[in-house]
Amino acid sequence: QMQTLKADKRLCSLPSARKPAARGPALAKKPCGHHPLVMMAASDAHKMSNLSKAELHALPGVSAPDPATNGFVFQQTMFRIKDPKASLDFYTKALGMTLLERLDFADMQFSLYFLGYADPAKIPEDRKERVQWMFAQPACLELTHNWGTESDPGFKGYHNGNSDPRGFGHIGIAVPDVEAACKRWEEMGVAFQKKPADGKMKGIAFIRDPDGYWIEVLDPRSSTAFVDWNSSNH
Repeated sequence: QMQTLKADKRLCSLPSARKPAARGPALAKKPCGHHPLVMMAASDAHKMSNLSKAELHALPGVSAPDPATNGFVFQQTMFRIKDPKASLDFYTKALGMTLLERLDFADMQFSLYFLGYADPAKIPEDRKERVQWMFAQPACLELTHNWGTESDPGFKGYHNGNSDPRGFGHIGIAVPDVEAACKRWEEMGVAFQKKPADGKMKGIAFIRDPDGYWIEVLDPRSSTAFVDWNSSNH
């Protein structure tokens, strides 16, 4: 439910989101979305959002990492894409990622492109060494291209998760200056879902890639505003 609360509040800040119904001053507003949430007093909501580190790790369902998981790495998120040329142009030029590797599977008619924020000079030249190195890098983006979709007039694209039935939401990147990044993207013609001044959550933006997937853009230095969100007026 905490994850649902966070996701739905984020969506409520977007221009296309439904407005929450009015509530009494002593109650926290119910976020928009399709998941029922239990109403709580504003003071309880504030307390819930100001957890100590110990309280955070004691939340129901949370376990300390099992030693058996030592060495595990969150390695990739995968998007299916229509046209690799358009997607690679977006992620390398607009977002500044580096193409780490491409793997082709001719018998199954698809290719995988792996991107991330890595120093190109550190990418191994030897192919097998490079593939092994790439699969050890954290937070990579895997783009899956099923051959032929880029030229198929009947192909209608992929579901981005942000219309019914909702599921996947977005990936996110941290930048030094959200306004400067957005100004550059505007000049490049990048599609926006939310600009920094839109909605209730000021200072963050959402852009869309060529397949319509959402990408949140934030400055870590501004994220402390979320800590006191429930005790302030918006």
